[in-house]
Amino acid sequence: MTRKLEGKVALITGSGRGIGRAIALKLASEGARIVVNDLDAGPAEEVVAEIKKSGGQAVACVGSVTAPDFAERFIGTAVNEYKGLDIVVNNAGYTWDNVIQKMTDEQWYAMLDCHLTAPFRILRAAQPVIRSLVKTETEAGQRVVRKVVNISSVAGLFGNAGQTNYSAAKAGIVGMTQTLAKEWGRLNVTVNCVAYGLIKTRLTGSAGEEATANIEGREIKVGVNPELMAMMEKSIPLGRGGTPDEAAGAVYLLCIPESDYVSGQTLLCSGGLTGI
Repeated sequence: MTRKLEGKVALITGSGRGIGRAIALKLASEGARIVVNDLDAGPAEEVVAEIKKSGGQAVACVGSVTAPDFAERFIGTAVNEYKGLDIVVNNAGYTWDNVIQKMTDEQWYAMLDCHLTAPFRILRAAQPVIRSLVKTETEAGQRVVRKVVNISSVAGLFGNAGQTNYSAAKAGIVGMTQTLAKEWGRLNVTVNCVAYGLIKTRLTGSAGEEATANIEGREIKVGVNPELMAMMEKSIPLGRGGTPDEAAGAVYLLCIPESDYVSGQTLLCSGGLTGI
């Protein structure tokens, strides 16, 4: 039986760990050729190796999505390695929380740069490539549907205390999604968004006193207090946080042919949680 994404070229930011890794493995299992990205070479190469071990194709593009040259390098990797570009998933991200009166400009811009400016640059760099591919396909009498899936959050839809920066960026990506759905429809590109609720990853695991992650030279505190985690899970209708594999499933739905007429939409993947 033919796999649903056979031969497609999929680019996924932040795919060396967590949700991004699960997305990469899921799309690869359905035949997509993957461009894996992570801040660090180790995790990215591990995912590439895992995909290849399973008989798939993958290549790494290591680096920060906020680097000025990243977008062109990321898109260029897909074109140089696979001569195509079919799926873009803007997944890379993290949180850096504080109440507004204590939030620094650095914290504010870090979230906007990662969650909003980086996807903007990547999609801007992708447009000429997609346009050229569509022209060639049209001349050959072919119609190919391409997919963009941006990642938002319940915080972007409903707000969340202590996350003015993150919530603003995640609200912005919803607006970008809706706008590009209108701009790129003529190119046969669907542009959708997945808004996650509580998904259990290293960034939302149990918080110890020294629980931090080094992100672009900054030691960012990660994890959630266990008591707060338990309280959060009780507010979810399904009674628990989601897994990375479940999070990947929501993205997958928007990448397969069955969703070819779905565009400009935000899919809430939150276990039934519709507010914070």
